[in-house]
Amino acid sequence: MRTRLAALTTVTALALVAGCGGDPSSDPAGSPSASTRVPSSTPVPSPTTVPLDDASVPLADRLAQAMATVAAGEPGAGDVREAALFEQTTARDLARGSKAKADDVLGALGRADRAQLESDIAAARELMVMTDPQPELPDWKILTPPTPDELRPLYRKAQQETGTPWEYLAAVHLVETRMGRIRGTSTAGAQGPMQFLPSTFAQYGAGGDINDPADAIMAAGRMLANNGAPGDMAGALWSYNHSDRYVAAVSAYAEQMKRSPAAYDLYWHWQVLYRHQDGTMLLPEGYPQKKPARIAD
Repeated sequence: MRTRLAALTTVTALALVAGCGGDPSSDPAGSPSASTRVPSSTPVPSPTTVPLDDASVPLADRLAQAMATVAAGEPGAGDVREAALFEQTTARDLARGSKAKADDVLGALGRADRAQLESDIAAARELMVMTDPQPELPDWKILTPPTPDELRPLYRKAQQETGTPWEYLAAVHLVETRMGRIRGTSTAGAQGPMQFLPSTFAQYGAGGDINDPADAIMAAGRMLANNGAPGDMAGALWSYNHSDRYVAAVSAYAEQMKRSPAAYDLYWHWQVLYRHQDGTMLLPEGYPQKKPARIAD
C-alpha cells in the first residue's frame, strides 16, 4: 500500500518529539500489570540524594538515578515527572552532540539503562532530521493526557481486535501527540490523538470520534493491520507516515516498551518540546494559558 497518499501528517513533526528518541510486538496477556515496577539494573543512590541538575555528579550516574526513579515511582508524581524529563532532554542533547560524548555516557551505564538511552538517542536523531526550527509557536492546546493505566487497556484492546502490537500503537501515539498531550490540527489537516486525516479516519474509525483516544487508537490498529501489521510492521508504519526515519523512530520506541515495562512509564511522562528559532521550548500542560519555557538554545 505504499503507493497511496500518507494517511496523516505528524503534528509532532514540528515539535521536538524528537527531543528524545526511544522498537515492538507482544501478547497483551503476557504484558506486565499496571502496578508492575521494574527497578533499573544499575545500582543508584536514593532518588533524593543527588539533584539531577548537579553537574558535579557524572551524567551517567544522574541518568541511572532518573531511570530508577521512573521505574520505581508512581506515575504522575513530581519526582517521576522530573526524572523522565531529565532522561528525555538528556537523550535529545546527546543526539544533537558528538557521538564520542554519547558513547562515553552510554559506556558508563548498566546494560538495561544503556539499551534505553541508546535507543532514545537513535530515535531522536531520526526525528530531528525531519524538522526545522519554526518561527512561531504552534496553535495547539497542551492537555493532561489519560493516565498510563487508562491508556494501556485501549492499546491492548486494539491489539486483540486488529493484531497490531500494542507497543507500536503506544509508540505512534507518543510520536504523534505525546500520548494525547497535543490537541491541534496539522498543516495537512490531521486531527486527534493519533493524527488522522478526517477522510482516513472515516475509512478506519467505524463511525467513532476522531478526538476520542479509544476510537483513534482502534482506528490506528485497523489501519496498520490493513497495511501489513503485525507481519510487516515497517511497511505498516510507512503507510502511516511515508518516512523511513519515522518508521525507525517509532520502531525504536516500541521495542523498548517490549523490552521493559519501565519504558512505557518513561515515555508516558515525556513532555512536548518544540523546536523554535529562539531555542527549544517546553510547552507545558495548560499551554497556551501557561507560558512555554525555553530549555535550550
